[in-house]
Amino acid sequence: MNYLTVEQISKSYGEVELFSNLSFSIHKDQKIAFVAKNGSGKTSILNILSGKDNPDSGQVVMRNGLRTAFLSQTQDYDPKLTIEDVIFNSDLPVLKVIANYENALLNPEDSEAYQIAFEQMDIHNAWDIEVQFKQILSKLKLDNLNDKIGNLSGGQKKRLALAQVLISNPDLLILDEPTNHLDLEMIEWLEAYFAKAQFTLFMVTHDRYFLERVCNEIIELDQGQLFTYKGNYSYYLEQKDARITLDAVETGKAKQLFKKELDWMRRQPKARTTKSKSRIDDFFDIKKRAHQRRQDHSVQLEINMERLGSKIVEFHKVSKAFEDKTILDGFEYVFKKGERIGIIGKNGTGKSTFLNMLTSNLKPDAGKIIIGDTVKFGYYTQNGITIKPQQKVIDVIREFGDYIPLTKGRQISAQQLLERFLFNRKKQYDYVEKLSGGEQKRLYLCTVLIQNPNFLILDEPTNDLDIVTLNVLESFLLDFPGCLLVVSHDRYFMDKIVDHLFVFQGEGKIQDFPGNYTDYRVYESSQPKETATKTTTKSPKTNANSQNKLSYNEQKELNNIESKLRSLELDKKALEAKFNNPELSQDDIKDLSDKLQVIIDTMEEKEMRWFELSEKLES
Repeated sequence: MNYLTVEQISKSYGEVELFSNLSFSIHKDQKIAFVAKNGSGKTSILNILSGKDNPDSGQVVMRNGLRTAFLSQTQDYDPKLTIEDVIFNSDLPVLKVIANYENALLNPEDSEAYQIAFEQMDIHNAWDIEVQFKQILSKLKLDNLNDKIGNLSGGQKKRLALAQVLISNPDLLILDEPTNHLDLEMIEWLEAYFAKAQFTLFMVTHDRYFLERVCNEIIELDQGQLFTYKGNYSYYLEQKDARITLDAVETGKAKQLFKKELDWMRRQPKARTTKSKSRIDDFFDIKKRAHQRRQDHSVQLEINMERLGSKIVEFHKVSKAFEDKTILDGFEYVFKKGERIGIIGKNGTGKSTFLNMLTSNLKPDAGKIIIGDTVKFGYYTQNGITIKPQQKVIDVIREFGDYIPLTKGRQISAQQLLERFLFNRKKQYDYVEKLSGGEQKRLYLCTVLIQNPNFLILDEPTNDLDIVTLNVLESFLLDFPGCLLVVSHDRYFMDKIVDHLFVFQGEGKIQDFPGNYTDYRVYESSQPKETATKTTTKSPKTNANSQNKLSYNEQKELNNIESKLRSLELDKKALEAKFNNPELSQDDIKDLSDKLQVIIDTMEEKEMRWFELSEKLES
């Protein structure tokens, strides 16, 4: 059943064309993810589908009576309203029935009103919906319906908006980054909820595990064209690689044919037959295909990292509390060179407070934090870039100098640096305030990295970044030689980047887990429920199995190897795909072969060590 058809829509802002002549359709029970680079107009397309905006040309045709709900990135609620007011502000009749019933429960002395409300619940079959309604609010930590909107945080408002669209039970749900501002537990609940719910979905999300497990179709906007993939994220990656490889082969054939036809064009006589005129027309089509180029650039930065000494950061019996809420309780840890730590935990357990103490923006109540003399922090915060009125993109980078130092004494101009971060010369003279949210985050990331930190702290770096930029950022971080500390709700990102976790459990408890996020979830699910919460700051794998023959550091190394092997396998596949390019020179082939051999040698070395540790574990 067709729900919605998009016919030849276009959208521009001033001289900037976001997209033109796009057409696609949405059918009942489809769960579609829309994928495109930042600045391509993803949010504009969602606004057009939801009716918040209109295309410059073309139209959106909707099925009669179709009920839609839209989760946008920004929420505009009256601060005087309560959570209850927002939730029940719906044209869905059954919600008004539930609201009357909830109010009747608060006034038990009015038995007549209660009886009427009870009967209406039966008439409208509202009992299951009420259970679902309460479950959604509970899972999204919105238990107090009397809380005023004006007292809620930005994250709570986003969760309220999500609850509102879920409870409204629409035919078509349009979502813009639904997992932003949710903790990991909430994301996994929402993932399971969507996987089994009867919603028809059209969403923009950067969460690749969410894409993998929820979506059954992906529509990609790539260089002005739409491509549809009938499958999940893994299928999309596989088919996109095949498409790009095929395009490269076809472009190579067109170039060879173009050279042949160009020679004919130069030699042909002036008198033209009908046949030759037809060949001339074909020539211009061949020329166009031969000169097609993919605008695939990658964020590049050869970081000139400051030298990192032997003493990095030490926590000695550090405690911190706010009134009756304990954040840290005698926490001790000594950071070592090359550590890659992920921080996870529910909202409100103190993750941001920990980062603020680490960077000396907040003092502990007790204990000491010692920072080595050579440590230079690079701190990517959730607040993002400070936008100055009428400031252009190029001016942001020039604040650090017209020329930026790179490795081996080299330097690069501010313009060249921005090009490496995917800002072309025209975009460099745009006002920062006019950039998309993802483009602003990419510019902010650039300002953090060009200061050459040796201890990089990333607080939710993946929010609003497109999947292309995320893949490139991951490649950069895998090669980053300094210390890395990451707070993220992006499970795919965490699995690829970190080798152990600080798990913030609340009440001042932090568990140091030797592995990535997926390892932790497997461990956690294997624990008996009554003991799973009784964790300590010691290695859970050592405590969980008295037969474990590995030391804590060896167990940590084993998990790190498994994570690194997964990453190397992905790098190997990506490198092998490049050999399909028919335009490769002998030097290019040699360079790729050398890089591939390094990866293969590294994998063999890691696999040998993995076997050594595994045998020790099983002995």
